[in-house]
Amino acid sequence: MTAPRTPEAAPADAAALADFAGELAERAARLILDLRSQGVEVAASKSSAVDIVTHADRESERVIVEAIRIARPDDGVLGEEGTGIEGTSGITWVIDPIDGTVNYLYNLPAYCVSIAATVADPGAFADGRRAIAGAVCNPRTGELFVAHQGGGTTRNGEPIRISGKTELATALVGTGFGYTVERRIEQAAQVSRLLPRARDIRRMGSAAYDLCMLAAGRLDAYYERGLQPWDYAAGALIAREAGAEILGHTDGTAPGEPFLCAAAPGLAPELREIVLGD
Repeated sequence: MTAPRTPEAAPADAAALADFAGELAERAARLILDLRSQGVEVAASKSSAVDIVTHADRESERVIVEAIRIARPDDGVLGEEGTGIEGTSGITWVIDPIDGTVNYLYNLPAYCVSIAATVADPGAFADGRRAIAGAVCNPRTGELFVAHQGGGTTRNGEPIRISGKTELATALVGTGFGYTVERRIEQAAQVSRLLPRARDIRRMGSAAYDLCMLAAGRLDAYYERGLQPWDYAAGALIAREAGAEILGHTDGTAPGEPFLCAAAPGLAPELREIVLGD
């Protein structure tokens, strides 16, 4: 796979970074789709026996990182599968080479490549970074979601917006579950509080894609506990630029690993209150 073109604009040009992220995401998505047609080989497990890594995850990350290092050698990189490169430009690329690996294993069509260009911002998210450009590509549906700070969100080049729904009783809510028994027990309690109050709940198996579904109005809200930076970096920006409010565990807590809730501004606080049992 050849490296995408180098953005001609300066690192601070979020629109150029978004274009670059989109090119990378599409190229990596084609790669993992091709590898999927050859069969899937589980390479390792992570937090538990059911939390898997495939060889395609590793190959996708390797190719993305190689392209970034060629095109933007001064940038940092943080990848789910272990890449950690310190940069000097102020930009760190946060990569999930396959978000929804279990879906990928079972050939379910809800998996994607997620790539975000982030800058340091201690108050923005729990990991101390804020995405200024990002892209998520689902090779099975042919969808490319792209956003940059202040520029809105597009799906395959067309602007999209959240549904704007503010009534929880008629809201379709997305969520996800962790891979440890302890985390799933906690998440089951959260679902039990929410299910009687919402229209319904969906669990698609990819946080990045869930956030894109929120941005496109196919979900009305989304929440999850235990997300890592690569799970939400691009998706949260895509949802926010489409009109969503992104909340943490409390008003004084940055969203991220402890808790992330996303919905229309009139719905997000109520959803958080019910899920957390406050």
